[in-house]
Amino acid sequence: MARTGSGRNSKLDSFLKRNTDRAVYERIRAYEPCVVMSESVNKVFMHVVLSDECVYLAEYPPRALTAAVRFSQVRHVELVNDLPDFLSGKDRERCQHIRVVYVTTNPAGRKEDVQRKDQKRLPALPPAPPRSYQPSASSTVKGDANHLSAPPIRNQTHEGGEELQVLKTVRSASCPDPETLSLRHLPRFPIQPASPTRSLHSPVSPILSPTLPSSASHRSPKSPEPGQVTKRRGSVLARLLMRERVSGGERDGEGAEREAELHLYAVSQMSRIYLHLHSSWNSFVIRSTLILDPLHRKRCGLSSSPSPHKHPTAMSWERTAHLFWQLSAELLQQGISLESQYLLLQELRTAAHRNTTLRKLFWRSSDVCVFLVQTLEDSMQSCQSSEVLPTDVLTTDQLLLSTLITQTLAVMFRETEVEPARLSILTAKKGALTVQLLLAVVCDPELHTHQEESSLQSELRTLLAEYLDAACSLLFELVVLGQEASRCSSAEVFLTLGWIFRVLQPHPHLLSFIGYQAQQVVLVLSDPQLEVLSPTQSVLLYQRCRVLLACLQYSCHLGQHLRSHFREEFRYYVKPSCAEEKLPLHYPISQPAQKLVTQLLTLILQ
Repeated sequence: MARTGSGRNSKLDSFLKRNTDRAVYERIRAYEPCVVMSESVNKVFMHVVLSDECVYLAEYPPRALTAAVRFSQVRHVELVNDLPDFLSGKDRERCQHIRVVYVTTNPAGRKEDVQRKDQKRLPALPPAPPRSYQPSASSTVKGDANHLSAPPIRNQTHEGGEELQVLKTVRSASCPDPETLSLRHLPRFPIQPASPTRSLHSPVSPILSPTLPSSASHRSPKSPEPGQVTKRRGSVLARLLMRERVSGGERDGEGAEREAELHLYAVSQMSRIYLHLHSSWNSFVIRSTLILDPLHRKRCGLSSSPSPHKHPTAMSWERTAHLFWQLSAELLQQGISLESQYLLLQELRTAAHRNTTLRKLFWRSSDVCVFLVQTLEDSMQSCQSSEVLPTDVLTTDQLLLSTLITQTLAVMFRETEVEPARLSILTAKKGALTVQLLLAVVCDPELHTHQEESSLQSELRTLLAEYLDAACSLLFELVVLGQEASRCSSAEVFLTLGWIFRVLQPHPHLLSFIGYQAQQVVLVLSDPQLEVLSPTQSVLLYQRCRVLLACLQYSCHLGQHLRSHFREEFRYYVKPSCAEEKLPLHYPISQPAQKLVTQLLTLILQ
């Protein structure tokens, strides 16, 4: 777990570990103290806790953990350039104001039944922040995150003048109210006996199969069992936040859908909460869209249920680590055949899709990562070497292997940005491995052959197109890495977008590779026979747009190439209305993708 801002908070960390299931605790990505403002909370200093599905809020000091906004509700996350009136001096100027817009069906100011038990009525709460918080000519979204030192927070009061106090609850911190915590009601999966050995040829590896429940030592003996609901009274803050919770009955039609806002004011000089929040939401949108695709679920060995909220793995960290190191040893052994290598990598990719722990373990040792990058480099050089004919069967095998390696690496990057070992590997020796990966993943998108078109040539073109799709997804992950590094003031994090494009610029096939990605955006959005994009196609469109936007914004060389070669195609064939028609509303990625298409079109036509 990443601890941002002022660093590790042992009291909060202990509280989270003691009061959540291990699987939930391991999915918490970051936490940081912020001043929080919403429809129910008026400028309260709190812990903001980010998981891979939700923004939680905890009192300061922690006594309850409440879900504030789920990423499935979020429409956009942005930085706002304003001067908070409750801060003063330099703290007011340096404040990092994050605005989260989300959709809810809960009427503003609604009183929940839990308040009926209160002997003292709570003061009236202020209305939602005015729309002036939206960026405008005088209040625009920042390009870089501003940081601030921990400010002296004034006594926070409601409009009525009565101070809002977080009262100490009567329950123990080790035994919270499950209704407040909202974390123990995750689905339970049947325990299956673990196989003592791993079968490489079985469709589902033991790494993929749930074997052990959460460690018994992880949960406090006082904690309620899953499904139990205690009657103990929650804190004042928890009851306030429950007003924003959307119950099942409200989703069924009680109340119209409306937008609400959550405002977070970072109070740490080294704050990275915006980066983690945006990255967590971005990962959720991609994951929850891909899981709608039956082909993706089948490839990844996932459940037939498309729900992105279900986590099919309940394997312990120890068991996952044992199986991962066993697989790694087999993959790295000398004299391994190409077929065995391919089967092992298939198993690794499938397991990584299902298991976040495995993705973290991947970065704990550089051996497998270095091996994959080196194998990708050798394979792609052989594919495009004049010494190997494109019609050779060896080229087909190498393209298949290269695609699988690229897909595996892209999965390993996903949702591991807070893993310190990942940054250590990518920055070691002045980023030598990252340079090698960048130069290896970019290739010539054309098959150069003097032979006539044949069935094998057609197969090779199909395989090359699959590789180019996978290469774009991996380059997208590297672009996200560069964007995060560009906002970080640490001298150790030099993997910025500017650095990435400087590394790529000498590559002989860079222009044709980026041009191919732009051409695919045009074809997807202008093809009249393609009425609706699949979930996988929608994610790929989103990733391509992010990569092309980065090229236009951070590389003069690539920006000039895209405008000179694709301006007219984008002008006549790429329309925001086309994106709206081809991206179904029920895809979580549709609205972010539509926004990217509009931004891309604007920059290319400049």
